[in-house]
Amino acid sequence: MDVMFTCPSCRQQLQADSAMAGTSIQCPACQASIVIPAADPANTHVTNPTSTSAGAKEEKHFAVPVGDRPTTSLIQKPPPPLENQKSGDRTLRIRCIRRTDCVEVGKDHFEEVVSKFLDETGEANIVSIHPINYTHVDMGSRQILTDYGVLIVFRG
Repeated sequence: MDVMFTCPSCRQQLQADSAMAGTSIQCPACQASIVIPAADPANTHVTNPTSTSAGAKEEKHFAVPVGDRPTTSLIQKPPPPLENQKSGDRTLRIRCIRRTDCVEVGKDHFEEVVSKFLDETGEANIVSIHPINYTHVDMGSRQILTDYGVLIVFRG
């Protein structure tokens, strides 16, 4: 027989075997120390023997913990893309264009991609263009390949 009870700190609904009554545990949601209450007809839940089968549906009731203060966001908003910057914001920025990223189905579009970026940025905003060489592992052949690209410093 299972005992259903609620954590007094975070209001999380918990379930334990009635044999564990009187045992002190930590709440899995808030880590508060809780004593499992004794079996009470209002708090007991008889486990159906067929509920262990794969096709059985188990109904669970969860409560969302509510705190005293507002929560902090753990996901930070990414900075806006360089292409979408306002014209008034003219800080130095860089853009690295690798040739490998410009090849699709055997066609090399590297020159087109670089030319399009330079046209969109404007000649007056280009500070410098540097050729780069780099190595990477090709996942298909598992060989180390050497390739090239450009590093563009611009105001944007």
